[in-house]
Amino acid sequence: MKLPVIKHLIQFVENNDEDYINETIETLENLTEAPGLKDEELDVIGELISNMYGAIEVNKMIKEGVDKKEALNAFMKRVLGAIDK
Repeated sequence: MKLPVIKHLIQFVENNDEDYINETIETLENLTEAPGLKDEELDVIGELISNMYGAIEVNKMIKEGVDKKEALNAFMKRVLGAIDK
C-alpha cells in the first residue's frame, strides 16, 4: 500500500463519492478473472485494489470524526503492524 495513493483517493472521495471507488474495486476484482493475465499484471491490479480498500477504511475513520492525518497514520500503523506479524 502506498500512502500517497491512498491520500489521493481520499481526496477523490471527498470531491466525488465513495461509490465510485466501490464500483472500481468490483470492476478490478472481476478483471482479475480474465484469462491470459500475467502475474505482474495481477500484482498491479491487486495493489490498486488494496489502496482503494485502504482509502475506504481511512474515509470511514474520517466520517467517524477522526482527523484525516490521524486516520491515515493510524491506518498505516495497522497495516505495518500486520506485516510485521
